[in-house]
Amino acid sequence: MGDVLDAADAVVLARPVLARAVRYALEELSEIAEGNSVEVRVPPFGVAQCVPGPRHTRGTPPNVVEMRAGVWLALATGRVDWDDAVAAGRVSASGVRADLAEALPRLTRISRA
Repeated sequence: MGDVLDAADAVVLARPVLARAVRYALEELSEIAEGNSVEVRVPPFGVAQCVPGPRHTRGTPPNVVEMRAGVWLALATGRVDWDDAVAAGRVSASGVRADLAEALPRLTRISRA
């Protein structure tokens, strides 16, 4: 799994293509795990609110997930497992609701489109 994560961290795409892919996957996540209790950040390309629960409106949200673009795309397309990415330190996830393991396997349809 380390090889896949290393490759995901080193993904090289034209910036507009990478940005579009990241934003599309974030939109899909927002639809699959509809809600406002977790903020998923993939700087500098996008942010999404997801997961049902209490809504946060001011300051830093209590549930934040952040990662690089390549790791996000690998997670979103099912090429990397959530737990493996977190354990390897490629995903920063804080807060009691900041576990996307249940939502991400459903995004595998992106890789088949």
